[in-house]
Amino acid sequence: MSKESAPIRKVAISTGGGDAPGLNAVIRAAVLAGLGRGWEMYGIRDGFNGLMMPEQYVEGGIIKLTRERVRGITHLGGTIIGTTNRGNPFHYPVKNPDGTYTEIDRSDELMRSFYMHEIDALISVGGDGSMSIANSLAEKGLRVVGVPKTIDNDLDQTVVTFGFDTAVSFAVECLDRLHSTAASHRRIIVVEVMGRYAGWIALESGVAGSADVVLIPEIPYDLNIVAKKIEDRVKSGSNFSIVVVAEGAVPKGGSVTVLDKEVGRAERLGGVGEKVTEELQKITGKEARLVVLGHLLRGGTPTSNDRLIALRFGAAAVRALDEGQQGVMVALDPPTVKYVPLADATKRMKSVPLDCDTMLTARDLGMCFGD
Repeated sequence: MSKESAPIRKVAISTGGGDAPGLNAVIRAAVLAGLGRGWEMYGIRDGFNGLMMPEQYVEGGIIKLTRERVRGITHLGGTIIGTTNRGNPFHYPVKNPDGTYTEIDRSDELMRSFYMHEIDALISVGGDGSMSIANSLAEKGLRVVGVPKTIDNDLDQTVVTFGFDTAVSFAVECLDRLHSTAASHRRIIVVEVMGRYAGWIALESGVAGSADVVLIPEIPYDLNIVAKKIEDRVKSGSNFSIVVVAEGAVPKGGSVTVLDKEVGRAERLGGVGEKVTEELQKITGKEARLVVLGHLLRGGTPTSNDRLIALRFGAAAVRALDEGQQGVMVALDPPTVKYVPLADATKRMKSVPLDCDTMLTARDLGMCFGD
């Protein structure tokens, strides 16, 4: 985190990984803050693909971001410069003649592209994968500041990431709606939510949405225990149950349910909700239905909380560069935004502590976690 002597003239912004509500707010804040310092601001298309495959873009792989470009985008979901969860420059997938793939290191090529475009610094917005790439680029000499983004809220060193509040709020709205139909039909309704290997979305939406059962990756579940909870509810006069399942939830002695694994991208989770639904119907004899919220949690208008965090992060990233910071990630440490080394931010995943207040509250409310 040493002071850089070279002046900044051009800054590029990259958004990588899955999209999240608030990305456009980060872009707008960073652009306006950078322009206010006399810098030129640019956006790289689709992660780093705009620099590694510029021929695919009619407008060019890197675009100038002006005040006009970012006007009125704070409330919009997604990202105006695009994103991708493929194309890690350090493990770039290349298709072989036989149809298989080989991973190659294209990071030196990417660094040359930065120099060719005379980019002095990079603001990298993304989750754990993007922050790891940003850290590696910083180690190669690029001036980098990271901005933590993930609806999963699983990035360490920051209290919360933008996109999480919007995802939880939408999941709770869905649970509110599902309660009435579950009660009307006396059914079990299983709701699968995103979150990969951390149960933050499932836990917080489950508690706020008055779910009866929440299954998270941090607690391997036993469906016989879940079935007993449902049967006990029936005996007490509640003939329906809402079960929230994180996509990374695992049965005792089992493993995560993977839809597919492609070269150059993380394994894609999903399908555990279907398994839980089928098994609970068999064990309890009650009719069960599955709702997979999936990518619905990623889209739409960010909440006011996510907008504010995203705007603060974008402006803080520019301040960090202006102060000469390098190889850091901005992080929320209420009431301030601080800078933490990228290397520290990517050391471990932030999972749900089993003794946190929300878990204790859920237990006191009688919620079942399958244990």
